[in-house]
Amino acid sequence: MAAGFTLDLDSTLFQRAGQPQGAKKGYNPRRPGRKSHHPLLAVLAEAHFVLHAWLRSGNSGAAQGVVAFLQEALALLPAGYGLRLVRADAGFFEEALLAFLEARGLAYLVVARMTKQVKSHCRQIQDWIALDADYAVGEFRAQLLGWSQPRRFVVVRERVREKREAVGRKLLDVPGYTFRVFVTSLDGVPVELWRTYNGRACVEQRIEELKNDLAADDFCTQQFFATEAAFLAVVATFNLLSLFQQASGAGAYRQPATLRAQVFLCGAVLGRQGHQPVLYLSLSWGGLETRKPLREAILRWEKPTAEKLDCGASILSLST
Repeated sequence: MAAGFTLDLDSTLFQRAGQPQGAKKGYNPRRPGRKSHHPLLAVLAEAHFVLHAWLRSGNSGAAQGVVAFLQEALALLPAGYGLRLVRADAGFFEEALLAFLEARGLAYLVVARMTKQVKSHCRQIQDWIALDADYAVGEFRAQLLGWSQPRRFVVVRERVREKREAVGRKLLDVPGYTFRVFVTSLDGVPVELWRTYNGRACVEQRIEELKNDLAADDFCTQQFFATEAAFLAVVATFNLLSLFQQASGAGAYRQPATLRAQVFLCGAVLGRQGHQPVLYLSLSWGGLETRKPLREAILRWEKPTAEKLDCGASILSLST
């Protein structure tokens, strides 16, 4: 697969109370009938970075406005940074999105919605490749109703077991199995494409971090665009924390809550030593000496400047 980032599309729900602008009743499986906002996000999987985000009304469909959203997201992608793949769940199984990605030459892997046509093609698959006693993969090509061209579909069949809940949808006339179907522009073998899509689970983690660690869904005002501004500020904070880890050479990615507890916050007690006030820092924090390498790494971080400046690169400087 070509080099570049994987872009994951996803939407989520922000529960709302009262009458804020844009809070509408929509699809809400956890709390049916409750008002919400329905944000849309584009996440660079390998970079742990939210490339773009929209706040939308609660009655918006998952894919509503996704083509315009992606146009803005691609415009935000810095020069020299490419996308190798776009992944999305069944909420984005739309001809408009697939055609847009094909026109841009972007590879995609999207979960197919189990329509009557898709189910019918799944039933007709004869050449299943068994992976083990429980899983098998197959594929077919089809041009669904309203589509401009035929596309490739990859199917994962899982045997239903008593001790494990199988992922996917059941077909009434094919008992004992569940099916997951993907539409893709890639040429890889089905099992590798399935594994590639499973990496999309990281986008769910980023959304949970935005909600649980940074309270992205807690900032709500009466005005819709003020609420969106607060949401985007939280997204910017998340991205700054991600860039901080890259600049400081922190190694493995750490969640915002972990950074807050292990890097930024330190338990301390104000005391006295003789006649002098002394601040006693917690030993578990590691002490000031352990923070010097972080500071020095950030001071050495070279980042290209905006095109409006003449110089080609600058060094991010911090006051000491």
